[in-house]
Amino acid sequence: MKAIVSLTSPYARKIRVILREKKLACDEIVDLPHEPTAKVGEFNPLGKVPTLVTDDGEVFFDSPVIAEYLETLAVEPALLPVDRLAAVRVRQIEALADGVLDAAVIVLLEGRRALEQQSEAVKNRQWGKVEKGLAALQKLCEGKTWLFGDTLSLADIAVAVMVGWLDARFADYGIAKHYPQLAAWAAPLLARPSFQATVPAV
Repeated sequence: MKAIVSLTSPYARKIRVILREKKLACDEIVDLPHEPTAKVGEFNPLGKVPTLVTDDGEVFFDSPVIAEYLETLAVEPALLPVDRLAAVRVRQIEALADGVLDAAVIVLLEGRRALEQQSEAVKNRQWGKVEKGLAALQKLCEGKTWLFGDTLSLADIAVAVMVGWLDARFADYGIAKHYPQLAAWAAPLLARPSFQATVPAV
């Protein structure tokens, strides 16, 4: 297999963490999807990372689909429950974490526009989504080691990746200051070898 990734993408990091947790052999090809020289478009018509190419040449994207595909390989640890409704509940948490990231990415990109082109209304609306999502996740993690069940799941990986990316990109905001329980919950996950090996380039 080969995974086409960006070292700054939290969505790619989710997959890179999963690959390491499952100890799956996979070549990681670093690509910059926004550059004219990007190669990911040769595999993914949307030109987005992460994109996974199997040994048979089948292509999967984006990160929730890739995560689902990796589960079909039946390699431990299983990161989704066998029960379909339970799996949906795990995916719901993943979707919440990814939704927070989606909103935060818009804020980040808006802030990179020329000052006269930036929209405070856009930034405020999107950051409102970030804060509501973080508040929901902090409530969800109260008193828990794992967000769903009694072992590591895709939900835990997605939320910890989200926390790590926000801390890297919005360091002045400080997750630990505003959502201390969420930050404390994520800390042991971020210390795992799979996370330490995939710390995002900033």
